[in-house]
Amino acid sequence: MTSSNNELDLKNRHVRSFVIRAGRMTEAQSQALTELGPKYLIDVSAEERIEPATFFGREAPLVVEIGFGMGKSFVQMAKDDPARNYLGIEVHPPGVGACLKLIEEEGLSNVRVIKYDAFVVLKDCLGPESIDILQIFFPDPWPKARHHKRRLINPEFVKLITPLIKHGGEVRMATDWQEYAEEMLAVFTEAEGFTNTAADGGFIERPAWRPLTKFELRGERLGHGVWDVVFRRD
Repeated sequence: MTSSNNELDLKNRHVRSFVIRAGRMTEAQSQALTELGPKYLIDVSAEERIEPATFFGREAPLVVEIGFGMGKSFVQMAKDDPARNYLGIEVHPPGVGACLKLIEEEGLSNVRVIKYDAFVVLKDCLGPESIDILQIFFPDPWPKARHHKRRLINPEFVKLITPLIKHGGEVRMATDWQEYAEEMLAVFTEAEGFTNTAADGGFIERPAWRPLTKFELRGERLGHGVWDVVFRRD
């Protein structure tokens, strides 16, 4: 390793789109982090470029998901799509532990996890045109106006990810906050190098490849909408 976590953070200061909230770790989640971490976690604590094929043991299209929560939907997609490698990035320990447990229970070899700030991972650890699909589902909406600067989807973020997405690759997003959905749509519509996959330039119908989460089902019962956006890199 060439530098400490503190040194890395100082070199990559940015407005964080997340807050690591205090959350109770279950015994199973804690055990999964300890026992399964060496098997499924990729260490990016130093500013080193990673080669995904090295960790997956094969060359295959790469799907990267930022903020997979507790990992249920993320792991289900990987299970349903064995031809692709799935790399999840999450900072919350309970979610990472829960995800590792699910990966092991399903016996999946096409899933790896990074427990680190996604901005730093994208900036320093992944190479040009290394990502086939980038997924961001239900990111923190930061609803208060004074916190909008913390939203992950913004022009700076698009500039960061553009060279990482393969030509013909996709950025897939979903949110249950209409105002944030409209912002996502506007940011990518104005960005160079991306084309909306929706024929009318708007949102798409809920895609079959995105599993319904418990959170989303609860929202549906309460009458909340969900907006999906998919842009393809030219």
